Amino acid sequence: MIRLGLIGDNIAASKAPLLHETAGRLAGVDVRYDRLVPKDMGLGFDGVFDHARDSGFRGLNVTYPYKERAAARVHVSDPLVQAIGAVNTVRFDADGPQGFNTDYSGFMRAYRAARAEQDVGRVCLIGAGGVGKAVGFALIGLGATDIRCVDTDTDKATTLARSLAAQETGARIRVAPSAEGAAKGADGIINCTPLGMEGIGGTPLPEAAMHGASWAFDAVYTPVHTPFLQSAKRAGLDVISGYELFFGQGIDAWEVFTGLPLDTAALRAAIGG
Repeated sequence: MIRLGLIGDNIAASKAPLLHETAGRLAGVDVRYDRLVPKDMGLGFDGVFDHARDSGFRGLNVTYPYKERAAARVHVSDPLVQAIGAVNTVRFDADGPQGFNTDYSGFMRAYRAARAEQDVGRVCLIGAGGVGKAVGFALIGLGATDIRCVDTDTDKATTLARSLAAQETGARIRVAPSAEGAAKGADGIINCTPLGMEGIGGTPLPEAAMHGASWAFDAVYTPVHTPFLQSAKRAGLDVISGYELFFGQGIDAWEVFTGLPLDTAALRAAIGG
């Protein structure tokens, strides 16, 4: 049996167990995937991490708000993931836990699936935490020309902006004081905050501020049709749901965990979405 798990808060509605256990059935292996919520287990993040490591888990997915903390507990061999500073996938190897970021690759996969070769353009990126960092670096990889970083924690936005600027791609990188200001003249608008998630609710940007943009993405996928994406659709934007990121990063995480081939079309059909 391959034991996997997800560490995070507000993950009762997560489809990660369904994705990986279904992937296991399609690949002909037995997979058990557990939700690991620190407060429900009476442990902190480190305690849950250690429990999984010592209990025979093959690997972990990590979600809000622990991706940056996970990066401190693993060895990261990929310089790009080191630069991102956040880990959402952990594999327990004989020589210690290894860290990966499939949010980065998953977002690139989701964007191209939805918009093919259309330019990313100028982007308002709201949220500079773990997933915001990964998406920011993915935007660089996709050729964004202008990224406006926004976070209620200005230090986080500043740190992300500096990390992106250090890639020296020629893109204009800056910190914006407000989401509304950053959205002005933007082609793409992205929510990488937990606002809109089941158990949290809300939206980081009013609908009126979305007009004039071309596309929007929400990293939240529970629910799929978040208030943010509903507003974007009413404003006439192409929308990319967080489900597409979830599916893309899940495929890449499966490769990290098992190395087994996977029929992704059959997986999508089996789990829906």
